[in-house]
Amino acid sequence: MFKSIKPPISSTNLSTPLLSSSSTTSISDSDETPTNSNRFQDIPQPLPNTPTTSYKSLAVLSLLAGTVSSLAVSGEFLLSASQGKDIIVWQQPDLHIFAKFGHGGGGAVKALVTLGNKVFTAHQDSRVRVWRISRSSENVFKLVDTLPTTKDYLGKCLLQKNYVQTRRHHKRLWIEHADSISCLAVRNGLIYSGSWDKTLKVWRIGDLKCLESIKAHDDAINGLVASKGVVFSASVDGKIKVWGLANRSHSLMGILEGHRDASFNAVVVSEDGRWVYGGGSYGYLMGWKGNAGFDSWRLVCEVREHKMAVLCMCLRGDILCSGSADKSIGVWKRELGGGVFRIGVIRGHEGPVKCLQVSPNCVGGEFMLYSGSLD
Repeated sequence: MFKSIKPPISSTNLSTPLLSSSSTTSISDSDETPTNSNRFQDIPQPLPNTPTTSYKSLAVLSLLAGTVSSLAVSGEFLLSASQGKDIIVWQQPDLHIFAKFGHGGGGAVKALVTLGNKVFTAHQDSRVRVWRISRSSENVFKLVDTLPTTKDYLGKCLLQKNYVQTRRHHKRLWIEHADSISCLAVRNGLIYSGSWDKTLKVWRIGDLKCLESIKAHDDAINGLVASKGVVFSASVDGKIKVWGLANRSHSLMGILEGHRDASFNAVVVSEDGRWVYGGGSYGYLMGWKGNAGFDSWRLVCEVREHKMAVLCMCLRGDILCSGSADKSIGVWKRELGGGVFRIGVIRGHEGPVKCLQVSPNCVGGEFMLYSGSLD
């Protein structure tokens, strides 16, 4: 169990590099524990004497060309993607810049995930790029391929049946996305890509072949997460859909819905796959509990504490963090019944908080939280 996300602070634990002449290395503490005003079912209120938890910024990394769109942790590295097309690699724990890659095409980077020695990046040009990490090369992060691959494209482009209508008088191969790819997820040898074109595509990592294209939602897909053989997709259409893999194809197993006016921007799932939380418009955060077969779900919490839309979330044990367009990060405690109550707020960003990433390294029940913003 994690008591707080406050990392130990001392001069020996972290050496903050001088990243730029204008960068700062600390943000004032936040020590706020507001009272929840909107709860679903009988979620217990925190006791009046519940101790507040403070959080301190260890460093501000500000050498990014454009707003931060995605973060990922891969071994000793923290990767940050930006609207400026570059992916910057920071070496933990001192957070010095180790490398840059990704420039030279593809448009803004919308999402990235890592698996072993590979990095997958989703771009505004509707393509997924695959990079390999190699210590033996001068170019440490080397471009391996682009999805769909040339081989996959040539194998399908000659048959008319492989084309689908994307808009009036316009067709594309079913293996191609027709709009920006907004999110990625990796699980069990597969990579999933969600797009503003409303489709969810499934790729095999072994040969980078597109296996499926699913008309998943009625509006743009903003979030994806894969767990225990199940994939969850969050959309502007106000639904989180549950997809299960059987007989080499994915089928719809359930639809999670919360407040009728809220669209979804992010989704996270617990390690056992039984608890799912979605964040969306108007500051809503909602949670569901599923059964062992992942085919039956019930709403267990619905709170609205942020002043603006929830844009991103991360979950570590019983601690749920939510980043919002109101420039704050909410820190929530998850209870046995799935309900949540807010135990703290982290402030300091000057723009909407777009992405959150938890470091896998844990010290004494505390862990590091990285946040990226449109500031």
